[in-house]
Amino acid sequence: MYKRILLPLDGSVVAEQALPHAIAVATSFKAELNLIQVITPLSINLGIYKSALDQAEMSICKMAQDYLDGIATRFQDNNIVVKTTTIQGAPHVQIVRFAEKNSVDLIVICSRWHSDVNNWLMGSIVDNVCRGVKIPVLLIRAK
Repeated sequence: MYKRILLPLDGSVVAEQALPHAIAVATSFKAELNLIQVITPLSINLGIYKSALDQAEMSICKMAQDYLDGIATRFQDNNIVVKTTTIQGAPHVQIVRFAEKNSVDLIVICSRWHSDVNNWLMGSIVDNVCRGVKIPVLLIRAK
């Protein structure tokens, strides 16, 4: 039923709460698991030289890729294929685009339901992903 599963991660412990669910589904269906992290570009003009800004973005992308690779190595013995990708852009747009371009069958994503602004923004990312795709989304409520 599922051949490719997408798990967006943002580097937080909250987002990682979806990992066991994604692994369980991927293992059950012998599906490929795609871990992605979307990095919002540092396009803010802070009076910083462009080369310094580019260097900072490259460092952020490297740290994100290292983070995903670290997560992936935890599941090497589960007999599933785990792929990692970092993407720059608006998170919900890039998650939807990745799902479409890579024939993803299921998105597993963790959502926070709190009242502060950061969690509201994360909730809106999840909401926009759910509205933007035509495939099933397994929504894991954060503890």
